[in-house]
Amino acid sequence: MAKILITDPVSEELIQILKSAGHKVDYLPDIDSSHLISIIENYDAIAVRSRTKVTRKVIDAGKKLRVIARVGVGLDNIDVKYAREKGITVINAGEATAQTVAELAMGLIIALVRKVYYGYRRLREGGWAKKECLGIELYGKTLGIIGAGNIGTRLGIIAHYGFGMRVLGYRRRLGLVKPPLIPALLDEILSESHIISIHLPLTEETKGFFGPEIFSKMRRGVYIVSTSRMEIINIDALIDALSNGIVAGFAADTNIKPDNPKISKLLSFDNVLLTPHIGAQTKEAQQRAARYIAQRIIEILEES
Repeated sequence: MAKILITDPVSEELIQILKSAGHKVDYLPDIDSSHLISIIENYDAIAVRSRTKVTRKVIDAGKKLRVIARVGVGLDNIDVKYAREKGITVINAGEATAQTVAELAMGLIIALVRKVYYGYRRLREGGWAKKECLGIELYGKTLGIIGAGNIGTRLGIIAHYGFGMRVLGYRRRLGLVKPPLIPALLDEILSESHIISIHLPLTEETKGFFGPEIFSKMRRGVYIVSTSRMEIINIDALIDALSNGIVAGFAADTNIKPDNPKISKLLSFDNVLLTPHIGAQTKEAQQRAARYIAQRIIEILEES
């Protein structure tokens, strides 16, 4: 029997599968970092979502740790390199949440180009913004996907087959871009796309990647959607691009809360739509992630 700690809200199914396999599970979804460091030495595995930060201090304190599991996709809250140096296996939920995130991205695109939220807000205020809500049709437009992995590919399928869009896809290895996405260089996507959707992981290389130089290469009047971490975008440069009309609208599933001054400034724009990091927040995605992560934890603990 192994001891497993879960430190963020997860599907009950994850807990039950692990218990059914004979493991002891402690569920502490509100634990803070100091408490985590004080108890992690007792556990063989830890499962987290995006809130918990698995830092060097946590890893050093977890002397028995064999598995760090991210019940989701992004690994930027885990010191993956250090964990692996310590012989700890780090896993994430892979494709389990890809469809759900892609659907949100498509919803953000529609809401952005048709000015859905602006119209709704004006109605709530007692206004009638029909003239101001002149949008664009998606059929025949070019969607550029930067980060054509699992999520980007699923978004491309929805956009192409569901809306008749031409979809360009960029990733570091262009040969891995899958149909119906058309492989394209980054500069091609920036200059040709009516809409750009960002699906990059947050790394040292991608942090602040979307800065003044990148925005200057974009087609004037482009719409941008992002389900990536907000740190990938230079928000000052984005605000400039929104102010001068290079970017016609911006929507993102932000992981940064509105008490951040830059996020607060973004929210002052009528053509900006932000959601509170809900990309994977569907029952189906959480269930798939729970089943996958539970099974992988069980397998790794049995092997090690």
